[in-house]
Amino acid sequence: MSHAQPLSFYLSPPEACSYLPGRDAVNLFADPLAPMDTELYGRLIDHGFRRSGRYVYRPQCGTCKACVPTRIAVGEFKPNRSQQRNLKRNQDLDASVRAPRFQDEHFALYRRYQHGRHPGGGMDNPRPESYRDFLICDWTETLFLELRLAGRTLAVAVTDRLPQGLSAVYTFFDPEHSARGLGTYAVLWQIREARRRGLPYVYLGYWIAGNRKMRYKTRFRPIEGLVEGRWRRLPTTTRPVEAE
Repeated sequence: MSHAQPLSFYLSPPEACSYLPGRDAVNLFADPLAPMDTELYGRLIDHGFRRSGRYVYRPQCGTCKACVPTRIAVGEFKPNRSQQRNLKRNQDLDASVRAPRFQDEHFALYRRYQHGRHPGGGMDNPRPESYRDFLICDWTETLFLELRLAGRTLAVAVTDRLPQGLSAVYTFFDPEHSARGLGTYAVLWQIREARRRGLPYVYLGYWIAGNRKMRYKTRFRPIEGLVEGRWRRLPTTTRPVEAE
């Protein structure tokens, strides 16, 4: 696809930030009516953008720069002791890649995850339409990684294939198996898959230093953040936190 025409961007109205209480959030959206494909999205993600469904955005919150885009340098990554234990703990799981389509089993798991992990967060009673709109996109190559135990799906990791890496869109799992650290295992699988495909990066979305649920991202070393327009190495966390 040719991208000779300039791409327009639009600011969203301010709304309450879902990550930092007491702050407003504003997002910059790429024109949703403009043609989009994997190549263009790959360029945009290196400038801090992400997708939600078919919409491509990045935070643009004035003086607040708390949301830092992150990516793992796959070629240099080595699992730490906690991640090695996670790999051993989950070696009984069967992993398979599925096409990005609606499945009743996946949706039921997604509902249990939202209800168990994010009650009262506005996503704990999803509808099939909102599930599709959030995860499935018609202009990019998306993979649904299934993690199964004895035929039962315990987790699904939604991942986009980009020219320069894999982008972790969202992972949901059975709350009854939280002790397995399935979020962490899904990231480790994506790192291994990116290496197998010869791709240099796994993109993990935004990291906020003051948000506890995001601290797990800096446990994957080395991890880079887009800071003041440049990709730089981020500091480690003070203690291990499992992925959501």
